[in-house]
Amino acid sequence: MQILITHDSRARTRVLQFSWWRVAAIVGLTTVLLMLASGAVYHFIFLKAAREGWPIVSQIVKLVVRDEIAQRDRFMRENLDAMAQHVGEMHAKLIKLEAMGERVSGLAGVKVDEMKSLPRPATDLNSGGKVPGAGGPFIPAPASSLEALRGLIVTLDESTEQHTDLFTLVESRLLQARLKSLMVPNSRPIEVPVGSGFGFRQDPISGRAALHSGLDFPSDVGTPIRAAAGGVVIASEWHAAYGQVLEINHGNGLVTRYAHCSKVLVEAGVVVKRGQVVAEVGTSGRSTGPHLHFEVLLEGVPQDPAQFLDSGNRAPITAEARPRR
Repeated sequence: MQILITHDSRARTRVLQFSWWRVAAIVGLTTVLLMLASGAVYHFIFLKAAREGWPIVSQIVKLVVRDEIAQRDRFMRENLDAMAQHVGEMHAKLIKLEAMGERVSGLAGVKVDEMKSLPRPATDLNSGGKVPGAGGPFIPAPASSLEALRGLIVTLDESTEQHTDLFTLVESRLLQARLKSLMVPNSRPIEVPVGSGFGFRQDPISGRAALHSGLDFPSDVGTPIRAAAGGVVIASEWHAAYGQVLEINHGNGLVTRYAHCSKVLVEAGVVVKRGQVVAEVGTSGRSTGPHLHFEVLLEGVPQDPAQFLDSGNRAPITAEARPRR
């Protein structure tokens, strides 16, 4: 970059040469000097004029400051109103959530009152909390104040945490109840009418009165037999009276027995699911024809399986069906 300097036609022309970095340095230095000058003018003139009350400059400064304060206040009010509306919506949703939580917790057997009555640790003024023994009338602050919004947000936060814990407990109870239901033998092993029920009857082989310790499901040989509930196979063997027999442990002292099978499809130690095919109908052991003899034992004592099977799915005992064992 070149700059030519001349005074008249007879004077000698001077040539000044500048590189690009020198031009950039000069421009930057000029900018810094202008900024410092403007800051000095603002500090020594406008602020001094505002403090000392100069006739014209002080009025201009007050107008500018007043406009800035008004804009800031308007911005704060608009944000506070929006926050207040949002907090109000959150509070309404929390009330609905609390009502729903009480209904669901009642179904799960959880007492909400016990959680609400849990003692809270006492605080003092130094920690910003309440002092035990303090009291007086409650006069709420305006909804648009910042302190009121902070208090509402803290309250909502505490309520949210409490309801989160409540729903976690309810979920645990519901899962526990579901797990128990999965371990209770209430599914029919075969969807056919019951031929002979639980109780005393005339033994089909000896003709004597004897206790029939389960339910008989007459069916064709090879009909799939399904597990009445999930559990662990504890026996898969031959028995003189039961023939090919399968026993499944469902926990809590409950065991189901599937007798007179033609084939057992699972071995001892295997975990089975509800509805899983575990055996096939046969007529092995002490039997007069193909059928499934199904037993439910509680702590080793035979129970009436009809009490466990789904009442809606349980077929009535047919008088025409031939008693089997």
